[in-house]
Amino acid sequence: MHRPNPKKVETVERVSSLAHKYPVLAVTALSKVRASQLMAVRKALRGHAEVLVVKNKLAVIGLKQAGIKNADQLLSHLKGQNALIFSSYDPFKLFLTLDKNKVFLPARAGDTAPDDIMVPAGNTGLPAGPVLSEFREAGIPTKIESGSVWVNKDSVAAKKGSTISPKLASLLSKLNIKPIRAGMAIALAYESGLIYSGDVVAIDLEKYRQSLMEAYSSSHGLAVVIGYVTKETAPDIIGKAYREAVAIGVEAGFITPETAPRILARAEAEAAALEAKAKEKGLQ
Repeated sequence: MHRPNPKKVETVERVSSLAHKYPVLAVTALSKVRASQLMAVRKALRGHAEVLVVKNKLAVIGLKQAGIKNADQLLSHLKGQNALIFSSYDPFKLFLTLDKNKVFLPARAGDTAPDDIMVPAGNTGLPAGPVLSEFREAGIPTKIESGSVWVNKDSVAAKKGSTISPKLASLLSKLNIKPIRAGMAIALAYESGLIYSGDVVAIDLEKYRQSLMEAYSSSHGLAVVIGYVTKETAPDIIGKAYREAVAIGVEAGFITPETAPRILARAEAEAAALEAKAKEKGLQ
């Protein structure tokens, strides 16, 4: 009779135990994650999550053993080398923590440019020589000053989505340009029977903050217009009412300390205009 491998049994039980312990599970691909990055993530999540690198077959058995609801949908996406993150953070906070711990790495031949890769204008510090042909192939205008290669203007070395060639990867490395942002990224997250795709939990904080500011500004403006009094709108509503009351008082010629200067100024302006009109007609 074949006896199961004790280490595999231990791994399956570990997966099942963690699935019971934590309410959130995230699947992350490890295809371009370095050991140092994995250590940094474990440190950042300490006390709030546990990262487990496990073979897919064992992960499938362990999660099924834990009786996770809708587990089949989650397990169908376990392809390639993955890490499972069991966490007390919700999927969105977990994404932000992982995103914060990403780092920029040198480009390698065959990498895809995540954004336009810029080479800034100025002295590269590289001596003139064969490297000039690499600049030319990349379409980056240069000049030679005091024996060094200078880039004439900010230039795009690679467009977003383009494949980085071996020569361009070499040139970027020489310029110490690291365009590849790498780290652990959530492919799928599971919480309370719900499965979230990576793009759903990927929050752009700056965009979100801007949306909140715009929403606040719009709602604040509307509240002031309709006279809805709150702690935030009261100063603006009172100010608006004051300005409108002064304007009505001036229009009606109602003298108060606030309206007198404007009423007198308007009367003086009207008198001056009348005097100018009389002079045009030859009247003194």
